[in-house]
Amino acid sequence: MLPLPIYMDNHATTRVDPRVVEAMLPFFTVHYGNAASRNHSFGRDAEAAVEAARREVAAIVGANEKEIFFTSGATESNNLAIKGVAAMYRRKGNHILTVATEHSAVLDVVKRLERDGLRATYLPVDRYGQLVMERLADAITKETILVSVMAANNEIGTLARLAEIGALCKAHDIFFHCDAAQAAGKIPLDVAAMGIDLLSMSAHKMYGPKGIGALYVRRRDPHVRLEPMMDGGGHERGIRSGTLAVPNIVGFGKACALSAGEMTEETQRLSNLRDRLHQGITSQLEQVHLNGHPEERLAGNLNLSFAYVDGEALMMAMKDVAVSSGSACTTATPGPSHVLKAIGLSDDLARSSIRFGLGRFNTEEQVDFVIGAVVQAVRRLRALSPMYEMAQQSDVVNRGKRM
Repeated sequence: MLPLPIYMDNHATTRVDPRVVEAMLPFFTVHYGNAASRNHSFGRDAEAAVEAARREVAAIVGANEKEIFFTSGATESNNLAIKGVAAMYRRKGNHILTVATEHSAVLDVVKRLERDGLRATYLPVDRYGQLVMERLADAITKETILVSVMAANNEIGTLARLAEIGALCKAHDIFFHCDAAQAAGKIPLDVAAMGIDLLSMSAHKMYGPKGIGALYVRRRDPHVRLEPMMDGGGHERGIRSGTLAVPNIVGFGKACALSAGEMTEETQRLSNLRDRLHQGITSQLEQVHLNGHPEERLAGNLNLSFAYVDGEALMMAMKDVAVSSGSACTTATPGPSHVLKAIGLSDDLARSSIRFGLGRFNTEEQVDFVIGAVVQAVRRLRALSPMYEMAQQSDVVNRGKRM
């Protein structure tokens, strides 16, 4: 019998891989030293584990371990990167470029800086959610110091063309920050080849523990300097003070190592599951719209709008399926998704969207169950919708006229 409920909200967070838990456990009860206490073996063992994990985290984005700084997660990394650059390079310029579809952990940081006197430009995207390169090039000024673009959109899964953005930033001597919370461990990332100067990651999006993340900061060509946000002990070479969460860091490193080793196989498996889910739903339901790029998207992402159905009502009707109607970080925000509005959806269609986030522990059996649950719930809700009934009657009339 299939265990219920079924979890398909892996963009919000992922289940910690049992292999990650196994790696972490000794650092709670055996190797429990403070990594900054180098005067005894407990501290030195902890420090060695941290540095080993740092190398694993660095490897997944093609960085040097000395360019990796541990934080509490991608939100802190975004804050440190954007605010840190703005403060350090204020004399060089006071203009930041970002994208209308960014996560709130970027947009709210930029808005905060605007209140402090910096100028910001929020660039539009095309109907698939990709940044239009011409608009980026046209928006760059002599005062621009930073461009911040996410690697993969957390709602619609669309991938950014990072190498193109990085090349343009390099041509104009501008720092390029990338929020890679959804992408790290899921798609190949190479900070050198892509021209990325700062990159944010979070372990819990890639089957690691919550509460730990990292910020990559380029050391050479160019050397990026940041103004720290916290003072107090000089941890992480003065960039981010605070006692290191050694068990979480070890888990993060293990999660990165596993993702790096299994990425190709996992991407193919998740793509197959996603396509099975998409085909299973659209073969039985009409007026279902795919949101995001049809090909350049995360393997585990499927964002669909079901016309004449409220997304929140649909989620409630599927009590045995855990999905989302948007970003887990903004579910309390009223109004339709800013991402779906940015790609041109009407308010009604945006409110009818569901984000399916497939992950490492989902199976074909679960996908088939979810297909049935979605189809049943949508049909039931549409049967109660006067707008859907009117649309059906209009279609019948129009078909009669064509005949």
